[in-house]
Amino acid sequence: MSELTKFLFEGLPVRGMLVRLGDGWREMLARRQAAGGYPRPVRELLGEMSAAAALMQANIKFNGALVLQISGDGPVKLAVAEVQPDLSFRATATLVGEVPDDARLEALVNVQGQGRCVITLDPKDRLPGQQPYQGIVPLHGDQREPLQKVSEVLEHYMLQSEQLDTRLVLAADDSVAAGLLIQRLPVEGELNLQGKRNEDDIGQSEAFERISMLAATLTRDELLSLSSEEILHRLFWEETLRVFEPQQPRFACTCSAERVRTMLKTLGREESDSLIAERGSVEVGCQFCGQEYRFDAVDVGELFTPQRDQPPSSSAMQ
Repeated sequence: MSELTKFLFEGLPVRGMLVRLGDGWREMLARRQAAGGYPRPVRELLGEMSAAAALMQANIKFNGALVLQISGDGPVKLAVAEVQPDLSFRATATLVGEVPDDARLEALVNVQGQGRCVITLDPKDRLPGQQPYQGIVPLHGDQREPLQKVSEVLEHYMLQSEQLDTRLVLAADDSVAAGLLIQRLPVEGELNLQGKRNEDDIGQSEAFERISMLAATLTRDELLSLSSEEILHRLFWEETLRVFEPQQPRFACTCSAERVRTMLKTLGREESDSLIAERGSVEVGCQFCGQEYRFDAVDVGELFTPQRDQPPSSSAMQ
């Protein structure tokens, strides 16, 4: 089962979310395994990114796709997790070299310090001329030290781009991808705009720091094995929580045969015929779910034949 649970700390300017991607995560891995699969460190990276992207999407309530990308100069050229407004998710990675069994983030994508993280918000119904919003941060902190975890990268991003204090705990294995987000609510009014702090603001910061320290005690094994209810009780049993009805994330891919047809039309008749002549057919595999689409010479010919010139189909002749 997959679920995302939001909660508030009564009387404190702090909110939180817990996500557990279970059946949907296992389905995605099973589909990718049929297409070759990923090494364990890459599976864990994609799981943490998927959990984080689900938390970020639910946090901003954005009517469009939230795309989290990490790229760099290691054996993982690109890792992508995408979450839609209904919390359907998918993820993929492009590998260009051998992945060590014990590789962490730096060894996967940031060997020479060229790694970066990109968060893209792509509106569902774009206005004319509207472009997706993108935020980009390098995979190092303010002191140029390499960041070792996806959680650290995103905490740094939220602080730099949104000025929001955030604590993230992420973990993934072959059964579950999970995450906990704790975030200080933004200060309202002109004090926030002026960057000023008063006694109330200092007290709010102290409240967030206390909750954040409790969240940091959550271990990887606990996050992967305990239910949301057990985690909240384990961490915050002394706090008064308002817990909301869980949402159900799910794995879903947006690929389709029609999208592949559109891609072939974009290539053009000459290029498509060249592929047919070279290979006998055009085969396209979805990088996200592993679904294979195959088009032979007849299929490609129909794509570039005007409808009025096509012979009647067999169903029409019956």
